[in-house]
Amino acid sequence: MDINELIKNITEEVYSKIKEQEVLPAAVKNEFVPFYLNQYIDYTIVQPDVSLEEVREACYEAKKHKFNSVCVNPNYVEFVAEQLSGSVVIPCSTVGFPLGAITPEMKADEAQAVFLLGAKEIEMVVNIAAIKSNNWHLVLRDIESVVRIARGRGLVKVILESSLLTDEEIVRVCSIAKEAKAAFVQTSTGFCGDATVADVALMRKVLGGDIGIKASSGIVDYKTAVSMIDAGATRIGSSSGVAIVSAC
Repeated sequence: MDINELIKNITEEVYSKIKEQEVLPAAVKNEFVPFYLNQYIDYTIVQPDVSLEEVREACYEAKKHKFNSVCVNPNYVEFVAEQLSGSVVIPCSTVGFPLGAITPEMKADEAQAVFLLGAKEIEMVVNIAAIKSNNWHLVLRDIESVVRIARGRGLVKVILESSLLTDEEIVRVCSIAKEAKAAFVQTSTGFCGDATVADVALMRKVLGGDIGIKASSGIVDYKTAVSMIDAGATRIGSSSGVAIVSAC
């Protein structure tokens, strides 16, 4: 069967199941979240003007609060890996960031480079133009190119840029990411719009319990972070990690 037809069948089946329910299931409140919220946090500093000293400070705070990771652009990955050495905090890098508008081969090369620099997790931006063009074969190849490089080296989070997508497109891309064996699907880069509880809940319905979900962008306080977790997020990307955990 042609890959486009296969993906079409999978996503239509998932989407029909979602449509059968009038509302999303009620959020599950987790009373233990405040005690280990730090472990959800990917401390994210990917602005183009971030300085080396700001990255150093972020690494210090991440180690102090035992966040999950520090996520930076490729130019700081090696420095972050050195700063986090010996700690529980993971060095994370972006790939194809922030537009996703490079070829699968280029993303694979970039993934290879950042792993060599010390990254243990990768956040790749999916080819959004391919989504809008209904080129699902290219979307799958785009994700698989990075997942293949990551095998045995680390995990891959696929950034959808959910604020640019329709619900049906979110469903389709989540299904493809699952097919490609990505470890996480992520809402946003922070450059095009914020994560929403509705998008996270929709993603969780599509993905079930098989894949992690990272909510990122616009999450600057404790209340918002917990609402995303209640909706199904298993990671929180934020440059306000210290403020979030300090409010517990």
